[in-house]
Amino acid sequence: MARTPNSRKEETHERIVDAAARAIRRHGYAGVGVADVMKEAGLTHGGFYAHFDSRDALIVEALERAGQQSMHAVVSAAQARAAKGVSAFRTLVEAYLADRHLASMDTGCPVAALGCDMPRQSPAVREASALRVRRLVDGVRSTLPHAPRSAAGVVAATLVGTLQLARAIGDNAEGRALLSAARKSLVQQYDTA
Repeated sequence: MARTPNSRKEETHERIVDAAARAIRRHGYAGVGVADVMKEAGLTHGGFYAHFDSRDALIVEALERAGQQSMHAVVSAAQARAAKGVSAFRTLVEAYLADRHLASMDTGCPVAALGCDMPRQSPAVREASALRVRRLVDGVRSTLPHAPRSAAGVVAATLVGTLQLARAIGDNAEGRALLSAARKSLVQQYDTA
C-alpha cells in the first residue's frame, strides 16, 4: 500500500517530536535547537515550520511525548511486577528510582530532567510543564488509594528530588546508594500491600 503525502508528513512530524523529546531531557530546554533536532530527525532545518509554528510549540509537544514515554516505561514495569504480587506503589518507586533511570536521562522522566528550569520558560511551556508535574502527582496518587491526598505530592517530590540529587552526584556507587536509601524509605513509609 502506497503512503499518502499526509501519512509521510505525520511520520516526519513524529520523528521530529521524538528527537526533541530526547533532546529536552538530555540538554534541557535551552539546549534544544531547532537545527539540531531536525538534524537528529534526519531532516533539514528548512522543513521545521511545515510542522510547527514555533520552537515553543515543538517543546510543548516534546514535553508531552517525553512524559508519555516515561509513563509507558513505568506502567510496563508495573504490569510485569503486578503479576508477581508486588504493589503498584512499590513498583512505581522501584522503577522511578532504578539505577537505569539514573543513567538514562534522555529517556527518563522529564520532570526530573527539567524541573528547575520549568518556571523560567514561556507561558505555553510553563503550562505544559505544570501539566506534566500534575500528571506525575496523579500517577503517584493512583498507587496510594488509602493515603491522604497530600502524600502523593510529597512522594512525587521525593522521587524527583532524589533522582536529581543522584544525577548530580553521578552514575556511581554514591548516586546509586542515594536511590537505594530513598526506595527503602518510601516503601517502608507508604507501601501498604
